[in-house]
Formats: sequence, structure tokens, C-alpha cells
Amino acid sequence: MPSSDKAHTLHSRKQQTLKRPSSFSGIGIHTGEVVKMRFCPAKEGSGIVFKRIDLPSQPIIPATVEYVCDTARSTTIGVGNVRIHTIEHVMAALAAYNIDNLCIELNNIEPPVGTGSSDTFVNMIEEAGIEIQEANRPIVKLQKPVHWSEGDIHLVAIPSDEFRISYTLQYPHSPVLKAQFHSIAITSENFKREIASCRTFSLYEEVSHLMDRGLIKGGSLDNSVVIKGDVVFSRNGLFFPDEMVRHKILDMVGDLSLVGFDVHAHVMAIRAGHASNYAFAKKLYNTITMEK
Repeated sequence: MPSSDKAHTLHSRKQQTLKRPSSFSGIGIHTGEVVKMRFCPAKEGSGIVFKRIDLPSQPIIPATVEYVCDTARSTTIGVGNVRIHTIEHVMAALAAYNIDNLCIELNNIEPPVGTGSSDTFVNMIEEAGIEIQEANRPIVKLQKPVHWSEGDIHLVAIPSDEFRISYTLQYPHSPVLKAQFHSIAITSENFKREIASCRTFSLYEEVSHLMDRGLIKGGSLDNSVVIKGDVVFSRNGLFFPDEMVRHKILDMVGDLSLVGFDVHAHVMAIRAGHASNYAFAKKLYNTITMEK
């Protein structure tokens, strides 16, 4: 829980869960196997947890920074040898809609990929409806910048009255991508309209490498965008000319939600991915909870 100190000011809002359960079945992006996911309403203070109902003990893994165990190509949480892979697209939708308490039941190691974005999970939230609860959820407003850098990857959060992400994507060797920039205040309306449908993407060379490693068995042009040279391969074309940078923002919303409380700040990122998002989320968490 955030402390009250000079690094930030503390406000709150009412916690939220869903009014009723909601389910979806589809293939996992890496396993290629059919997986069923069920959103189950949870009581106040429960947080977001994933439950592996396919295992005998039905272990529960909280979706917080403490349980992140891998950030290669996606964000993975785990307890012991139990894992849940690729949680970021689910978490982004829940964060954008301020869903605080939920048990997410899965019968495999990763959520269904859906369309490679968050729109499937947005639909699940809206179909179930949102229930306002009595307990409060902290909202932290930064009072000074927090920054993290490594090589040519940079992230900084500065004080703001809203949660905004400004992201610069840079692929100088890709004729299609080159550099893209997008900035957006994260609200449920903005997220649904401008971010939720934006699909995961990869360069063709990266896809070949992942396939050689036995990954992305569930990947297809139905749930991803593939770029080779100056050509973009995707089902029905791009949804936005800058769909790729918007997907990076989607990932960041999901990854930063793992701090476990709301943060009002303007996050500016250059070339960030899951590993740097996680490192920055940890730094935000430590800055806010440990400074005296």
C-alpha cells in the first residue's frame, strides 16, 4: 500500500469488479492449444488473480510485480513452477476499465490470444457489466519524476492529473515502421476507441526465429501483423496507420498495471518493451511505497 510522503499525494476511488461471470475460449498464441478463460467477480481487496483450474491444486497467482518471472516476448507470472504466460493484453483491458478485483480462471498456461489485442477482453467486461464496491482503491499522483534507462531504451513518469502514455517506437532498419509516435490519456473510452483493437506485431525475421524455438504455434494473420521489408501482412489491413505504436501502448498499460494501484502520471517511453516496462513498474512501485 502506498505511504503518504513528499514523493506523491494520495487520493482514492471506489474499487470495482464485474457484475457476473464472463467466459471466452480460443487458442493460445504460443501453445496453439484451445484454452478456456473465465472472468469471475471477486470481493473487495482481492486484487486481480489468475487461477490454473487444470492443475490438481488449482494454484492462484496474483497479477502483481512481485510475481513476474519472465518478460521475454510477453509478460509471465508464476508461483513455484506454475506459470501464466502472456497476461498483458488481459491486464490492459482490466486496467483501462478500472477492474480491481477479479479471479481469472484458465485451463492452460496462457489466456486465449483472441485477435492479438485487447478487444476480446473489453467485450467480456462490457457484457458482464461493472459493479462498484465499497472499499477504496488508492490513486497516487506523482510529485516528482521517476525515470529508468538502459542503452537506447528510456522511460520517465512526470507529475500529471491523469494517466497518459506517450510512446516513441523506433525501427530504423524497417522501411515500414521507421519511427512512430502516439500519445493518449488512458480512459476506458479512449482505450476502447483507439487502443484495444491494435494487434501484436513482429518483423518477419523475428517470426521465423520464434517458430524455430517452438513458439507462436497459435499465431496467424487473424491475430497479428507481420512486417517484411516494405510490406505489411495482416487480415483486413491495418486498423490505424500507426497501429504498431498503439499496440506498444496497449502492452504498457497492461504491464504497468502490475504495480497494484492507480498512478496519475504522464509516462513517456522510447523503444520500451516488456522487460523495460517491468523494470519501470518495479521502480515506480518502490519509489511510491518505500520513500519516507
